[in-house]
Amino acid sequence: MEGSEDIEAGSLASTRLGRGARAVSAHARLSLRRVDLERDPPDPSLLRAAELDAYCTGLFVPWRREKGRLVIACAEPTPAQLAYLRGRNTEPVLFAYARRDALLGAVETQYRDRLTHDAVHGLAEAEPQLSANRTFTGAQARVIAGAVFLAAAAILVTPRGVLAIVAGLLAAAYLANILFRIALVWLGAAEAFDAPPAPAPVASEDLPLYTILVPLYDEANVVPSLIASLRALDYPREKLDIKLVVEADDGETRKALRTLDLDPCFHTVVVPSSSPRTKPKACNYALRFARGEFVVIFDAEDRPERDQLKKAVASFRAGPANVSCLQARLNFYNRDENWLTRLFTLDYALWFDFLLPGLDALRVPMPLGGTSNHFRTAVLRSIHGWDSFNVTEDADLGVRLARLGHRATTLDSTTYEEATSRLDDWMKQRSRWLKGYMQTWLVHMRNPLALWRHAGPRGFFAFQLFIGGTFVSSLANPLMWAIFLISHATGIVIFSGPLGEALARASLFSLVAGNALFVYLAMLGPYRRGWLKLAPYGLTAPVYWLLISAAAWRALWQLLRRPFHWEKTRHGISAFEAISP
Repeated sequence: MEGSEDIEAGSLASTRLGRGARAVSAHARLSLRRVDLERDPPDPSLLRAAELDAYCTGLFVPWRREKGRLVIACAEPTPAQLAYLRGRNTEPVLFAYARRDALLGAVETQYRDRLTHDAVHGLAEAEPQLSANRTFTGAQARVIAGAVFLAAAAILVTPRGVLAIVAGLLAAAYLANILFRIALVWLGAAEAFDAPPAPAPVASEDLPLYTILVPLYDEANVVPSLIASLRALDYPREKLDIKLVVEADDGETRKALRTLDLDPCFHTVVVPSSSPRTKPKACNYALRFARGEFVVIFDAEDRPERDQLKKAVASFRAGPANVSCLQARLNFYNRDENWLTRLFTLDYALWFDFLLPGLDALRVPMPLGGTSNHFRTAVLRSIHGWDSFNVTEDADLGVRLARLGHRATTLDSTTYEEATSRLDDWMKQRSRWLKGYMQTWLVHMRNPLALWRHAGPRGFFAFQLFIGGTFVSSLANPLMWAIFLISHATGIVIFSGPLGEALARASLFSLVAGNALFVYLAMLGPYRRGWLKLAPYGLTAPVYWLLISAAAWRALWQLLRRPFHWEKTRHGISAFEAISP
């Protein structure tokens, strides 16, 4: 222990982290006493629950009292950290070196229940009105029950009248959703042409520590390519804090990670088993250990462009302080695999290259994609992370950020993913997304006046058209086709009289115009990327939309029966090589 005192005394003048400090830190570890926290864990009486976040991010823990001094175990005993720890303690201290995984494991062992509880219930307890832990509030249940009762009574009295009203409302909502998307595409395209020059890159020595969260479940087959992709990022390795987040019962993925020679910047976070079994819960658990100024989510199959982190840092540094999230664009490397992947690519190209930039131009709530969202870590923690009960946690988080005065904007960088190439996988994934949109709408419409006040009139209506319109139009699509086929193909008269004829024409117009505009948007999607050979596949978009409708009805059924059930998307099954074009 005498050696540790000499090193500390000789390094107190150094208070700045950097390459030089890290080099001194490496020398310090050789002279500090080493302790094995797995064999000899910290004295529980020295640990304080109020210090949990400091232990997780500062990589230190009180270990023992010896001869009237507090011994603090450190995983990265840099000169700056030793000075900091000495200053925050009023009693004499000594330092010891412990392996990071062993130190964090000791903290988790002591506070596992607390960490798990906070990951699951953090938002629900802090902001219960903003959590999807209840599908319907009492007021919402009463409104829905009353509407169903009134509709049933009206059907008994005038079934055709009720059908006419429903058809008229569906036609209006159906067309409004498509027209709003046309407006967003126009705004998104204009935004691209008028975009300001890219911010100046940040010098390597000024780049901050950056945390990457990678939630994994049953991903053993893609682990090698994932690690290769993360290693390929153009960012100083010593300034990366990569959390590989695995479930406690996922032995295969954990085994696959243990077989790899991982760099010190990688850290495996094991999430204890608990309900609900969702990605946002796992991310919340891992967020507690995030040490970076910024944090990004990548999925197991993601292949981000190499300079994406540097671009994000430059954008955060150059942008307004209220920009708390940057959403990178997403698309697929296996887009030419089959018809489904081609239509999925058109879908994503439209969404991330036109629609989200359009929302950005309007300065309204932006539903985030499930990956490649970059956050200011402090802001993400302050709003209690993700909603562990929402199965499309990213969409909800984008709306919640806007309601709390933060802004999400787009980042000019692409992450390439694996498009689900099998219909059963695609159906499960799309059903989960749409169920999450339904959850998000229900949550934020618990108090419409509060949403209006926080998001503003423009944000309120954009929320209705984009979040609500996404699942309402998908649910309405097959109903519109049914009305068309029954009233026009079979000759059966559903609507009678002048008003009935007007409604029939309106329904037909909405169906034809809606599908025509959907085809147009699908064909327009690939133009920004120059993927013109995909444009003709946009002619089959109405078939793709019917598949989305099937997923929407499946989502509605699951919302009522299994609202928090997370259907896993299988990765690593594509025959195409996982590389960025």
